[in-house]
Amino acid sequence: MAWFKWLLLCLVLFGPLGIDIYLPAIPAIAQSLDAPAALIQSTVSLFLLMMGLGQLLAGPMADRLGRRPVALAGIVIYLFGALLAVNAGSGWLFVASRLVQGIAVCGTAVVAFAAVRDRLDGPQSAQAYSFLNGALNVVPAIAPLLGGLLAERFNWQAPFWFMALYALCMLVVVWWWLPETRPNSTQDSSSIPLARYKALLGHKPFLAFALVNASGMGMVNSYVSLAPTVLMTQAGLSPVAFSLVFGVNALWILLSSLLASGVIRHFGRLACLKFAVAALALAVVALFASRLCWPLSAWGYMLPVAFACTGFACLLGPATSLALAPFANEAGVASALLLCLQMAGGALIGLLAVAVPIAPQWSLWVTMLLALWLTLRSLKWCAET
Repeated sequence: MAWFKWLLLCLVLFGPLGIDIYLPAIPAIAQSLDAPAALIQSTVSLFLLMMGLGQLLAGPMADRLGRRPVALAGIVIYLFGALLAVNAGSGWLFVASRLVQGIAVCGTAVVAFAAVRDRLDGPQSAQAYSFLNGALNVVPAIAPLLGGLLAERFNWQAPFWFMALYALCMLVVVWWWLPETRPNSTQDSSSIPLARYKALLGHKPFLAFALVNASGMGMVNSYVSLAPTVLMTQAGLSPVAFSLVFGVNALWILLSSLLASGVIRHFGRLACLKFAVAALALAVVALFASRLCWPLSAWGYMLPVAFACTGFACLLGPATSLALAPFANEAGVASALLLCLQMAGGALIGLLAVAVPIAPQWSLWVTMLLALWLTLRSLKWCAET
């Protein structure tokens, strides 16, 4: 089953690859297309917005049409979006290309998460979700460097040529090796199932664990958004040193995900959630003490972040598995809503953390506290049922 998880990982990679690889080329894109820098920068948020909202449509399609057709369609649309970006002659056409790719990623992401629920259950599914979410954190460490090298060696279109090549390779791989995993008992719908989404939101365990995921994602989004200001502007790191620190933390999240997988395998999902609570509590205390008791330094900031990222890695797999566990017959719809809440909620938390007029360390501290509180609440609910 290891090959199956790696194949699903390749599907999930379409999302972070579509965001991170072209970040170093944004100034060159704006200059080349004679477009406002703010317009090109907004494509990151627009991409994420399409990813989140599109899940609500991609999930029912995966339940109705099957996992393979939706995955293949998503890859083809992603390839088209990459080629559209390469040939964009204006800023608005480039924006359109990013919207197209954001729509495409909805299909690949929801199929990957639904397929885990189709084939795996209980602790195995939690381990798989931890593996997928943890491995994704390697991309922010590698993709910007790769994109920067490609853009510097060739031009700003090179990262999008890379995306197109990746999509073409994955089209062949998925066509030949991805099995259809949709259970025969799966419920389907000919339209967006608003009533089923409403019912899912009224399912307290699903909503509780979805909020845990959203708070964890919001905490990490806040760290990513605020880290440049704290580490470079305030702590005085050079861009190269910042990239190294950022990359090391991404690898730390991967190691933490492997740790979470081991905890789940030997002690179960609830034990892993308790481990997440302990790590988040350490992060809250460490950042509070660092802010009040010691001068600002990179290590004083990154040590609490490392604790928080350990907590994030340990909560995401169990929470995802526990949220989807009751919905074997509508895994596509449930996965879609879960991903939508996770991304949209995480994005909202990250935006608020950046917008509030307080020191960035305190903004991050509040998001850590929120993640800790919601994870504790989910454990309390589990104990009561």
